[in-house]
Amino acid sequence: MTKAILFSAVILGLIFFLSSCKTYYIPVDSFKQQFAGMDTSQLKEVTTRGPMGDKVKYKTFPINFIKCVDKNGNPVELKNSPSLEIRFTDTNNKKTIFYFDLISVDETYVSGVQSRFITSIKKKIPLNAIKTIEIQDGKKKFSYVE
Repeated sequence: MTKAILFSAVILGLIFFLSSCKTYYIPVDSFKQQFAGMDTSQLKEVTTRGPMGDKVKYKTFPINFIKCVDKNGNPVELKNSPSLEIRFTDTNNKKTIFYFDLISVDETYVSGVQSRFITSIKKKIPLNAIKTIEIQDGKKKFSYVE
């Protein structure tokens, strides 16, 4: 019986490993450059469809591709989507996760929404306190509607 449990655990672990999300990195300077010169006058309205078929409209920065690097430092252009999650680690190693298309960036802060369902959960972090930026597709069932 213990062999069957061990075999099941190995199979589940393998499935989890193969289906896990691939993480990319955005150097802080590159992140600042990608948002440089953008302000709220440039926001575009998008509509997303959630996992329950619900549609939501909101405004976001007009970024179609995000320049990032993989774990080996190779450049990658990641297509923007409503399921992209961005994780900021500050100089105190505190992590903050936002949905990429629900962030705004100004000269001193990154602001964002941490939940698609409770959009009032917002947070602000100082740009100069950011140590690392990671981005990944959370594989959540959100998509843009044309």
